[in-house]
Amino acid sequence: MLTFSIFTLLCLVSVVCGSIYAVLCLASVIRLSSRPLSTSQHNFCEWPSVSILKPICGLEKNLRTNLRSTCMQDYPDFQVVLSVQHPGDPAIPLLYEIQREFGRKRVTVSIGHYRIGPNGKINNLTGGLKHARHDILVISDSDIQLRPDYLKTIVRPLADPNVGYVCTLYKAVRAQTWWEKMELLTINTELIPNMMFALVTGASRFCVGASTALRRSTLTAIGGFENLADYLAEDYEMGRRICHRGQRMVILPYLVETIVDLQTPRTWWNHWVRMDQSQRAVRPMALFATVFIKPIPFAGLYVLLSGGSRVGWIIFGLTMAIRFMTTGMILKYWLHDREGLRSLWLLPIRDIAGLAPWALAFAQRTTNWRHSICMLTAHGRITARKPIEESREQNFLTKAHLMVQTLTTKPSHERSRDAQRQNYI
Repeated sequence: MLTFSIFTLLCLVSVVCGSIYAVLCLASVIRLSSRPLSTSQHNFCEWPSVSILKPICGLEKNLRTNLRSTCMQDYPDFQVVLSVQHPGDPAIPLLYEIQREFGRKRVTVSIGHYRIGPNGKINNLTGGLKHARHDILVISDSDIQLRPDYLKTIVRPLADPNVGYVCTLYKAVRAQTWWEKMELLTINTELIPNMMFALVTGASRFCVGASTALRRSTLTAIGGFENLADYLAEDYEMGRRICHRGQRMVILPYLVETIVDLQTPRTWWNHWVRMDQSQRAVRPMALFATVFIKPIPFAGLYVLLSGGSRVGWIIFGLTMAIRFMTTGMILKYWLHDREGLRSLWLLPIRDIAGLAPWALAFAQRTTNWRHSICMLTAHGRITARKPIEESREQNFLTKAHLMVQTLTTKPSHERSRDAQRQNYI
């Protein structure tokens, strides 16, 4: 009886805390939406030259549009470095097309196999950095689509010499399958509101590695990419080191778009677990505490523990109403996310399923993403499981070579049809 009472009390605590937190997230979004993007009094006399590093691994949905949006910035002088790790990467023909369209002065293609650690993104960025010509560096993931004002927006805070690192927020778009819609809801209804709450209240420090800017001198001062190559959450570690040097980090309430591209349910699941593992790696207690702000699963559990009582169903109904109302308002009025609104019926399923990645983040010592499996160690570090990683990498290279060979030997009209099938146009 005592055990039953304790479980019931814990469920009610999670329901109340989660519902209050949902309202606070909505209030944070409303407050941030009325703020100017930058409150700094510093401005550049003239815009500095910028190198944009774009690490790429394989063909992705919307890749051509993503890369073109990077090259079409409303900015006087910038270079785009498109870097891949393997000479057989199927994205390479597209990269050279982009280079021909915008010219060699604007676009540099970097192909080189650099392995300085188990973090594949850092390995890729290391190769791209060798071709970067300018001191201001912007790192933008390959699945990010940019608006023309992006570069001026993210570079502007660096006019203040006390600012060492700049990040922007992002929202998920273009989800097609049910598992991609679940990913979209995870980002737009949980990750983004959490970030907005932290940004307004200062409750926790975070970094958004999908879209960042810093000076080359700052990167050198923290040891370069080489010192980040064995961290799972390299963006957080980069921000932590920069702040430790006494410089400020600026997180702009400016949204870029990340294109959801998950080929299978397993890919989606691995990515979901990896996101929670990244949070555990840097702030384990903060991740653990999030169990108390997941109201829907515990409202459902309370109904079961109360034997389907009338009070239990009322609590469940109120919890659902608060969650849907606050989330719907964020999606409609701030994110302008029609996709999320159409997929909102999946939200209770997503919230309940989210307990599994949360638990696995603490129990599972391996992380799987982008053709590699790594072991999680202490202090957010990772080590590569080489036999598995190399066999998967070799399998990826074999498929990549075959794809490139197919694209380059077929007639032009068939190549065009295959390109559309790959969905990178």
